[in-house]
Amino acid sequence: MASKISDYHLFYKMSNSHPLRPFTAVGEIDHVHILSEHIGALLIGEEYGDVTFVVEKKRFPAHRVILAARCQYFRALLYGGMRESQPEAEIPLQDTTAEAFTMLLKYIYTGRATLTDEKEEVLLDFLSLAHKYGFPELEDSTSEYLCTILNIQNVCMTFDVASLYSLPKLTCMCCMFMDRNAQEVLSSEGFLSLSKTALLNIVLRDSFAAPEKDIFLALLNWCKHNSKENHAEIMQAVRLPLMSLTELLNVVRPSGLLSPDAILDAIKVRSESRDMDLNYRGMLIPEENIATMKYGAQVVKGELKSALLDGDTQNYDLDHGFSRHPIDDDCRSGIEIKLGQPSIINHIRILLWDRDSRSYSYFIEVSMDELDWIRVIDHSQYLCRSWQKLYFPARVCRLVLMANK
Repeated sequence: MASKISDYHLFYKMSNSHPLRPFTAVGEIDHVHILSEHIGALLIGEEYGDVTFVVEKKRFPAHRVILAARCQYFRALLYGGMRESQPEAEIPLQDTTAEAFTMLLKYIYTGRATLTDEKEEVLLDFLSLAHKYGFPELEDSTSEYLCTILNIQNVCMTFDVASLYSLPKLTCMCCMFMDRNAQEVLSSEGFLSLSKTALLNIVLRDSFAAPEKDIFLALLNWCKHNSKENHAEIMQAVRLPLMSLTELLNVVRPSGLLSPDAILDAIKVRSESRDMDLNYRGMLIPEENIATMKYGAQVVKGELKSALLDGDTQNYDLDHGFSRHPIDDDCRSGIEIKLGQPSIINHIRILLWDRDSRSYSYFIEVSMDELDWIRVIDHSQYLCRSWQKLYFPARVCRLVLMANK
């Protein structure tokens, strides 16, 4: 009986090296990875080395020609006629660690560096070496990685280094992180180790939004920890008029770091200035809508309050999907929003009712205490409808009122 075969395949596999296979034309050969491995092996094997670096009593044999080819600094050092250019020279290096220098040599020889699982202190030393020896691409890549691992424990020392080497992206990310975690930063150990310049850059920011009493106490601790610095200059960063009379008398005065005249001046400013003229601090969240429940905002005046904060600008009709308020003679019964915390704003977008031919005249005011209001937009002489994209000088506020006129 013949067996039944449903399918049958016969084939002969030709290897790529078979003489009958046509050659594929290759216009460019890229074996950079092989080159990297071979040059990297010189570092691991320590063969043919003609210069030695000494870091923390640890010796690092290296090759002049490779260092000079990769780095202008080493080219000048090793071939510039100085003592270090002598054969078999030993060169001590200060202000770095053996771990960071090991990473730098690996990068010089292979073009690779492994940043994960390294301590923040080592990464910052590594960043310092990249800056010192002129490796801008390495500096950028290390900065980008540091941006991803910022936390309360490392943000202060990272900001210090980023400020020292003028690294804009890393500096900006550190500032944003500290702004959003201001009170935790003030109580961290890293805060006490900040340089004076970095410290002032942080606390002078309008967006470093912590209670002024907490800022004062943190600066007081910093002064105790850095007794040789000019404490008067540090204390000038405190916004005394933002503190209550009780805080000025019971917290600031006993410290002895501010003169009685400075305290009296603060009391005078507080009592004679209108509230919205005080130099408030506020949270800064760029390019995000902060009038949402996500950020703790709520509608305190107006009808159908939840509709204003649901984020839906597409589905609204006569029955649902919009907030409203009655129009009265005193113009104070508008829609009022209380933000989750004092915030810095300079842009408001409003969608006015546009499902019929009606138009509206309106104004917008902001306040911190619901008593003193500043008008930032006045369209009371215009007829407006649909989307309103409104810009004004940045203001710190807690409350926003829109009313028709």
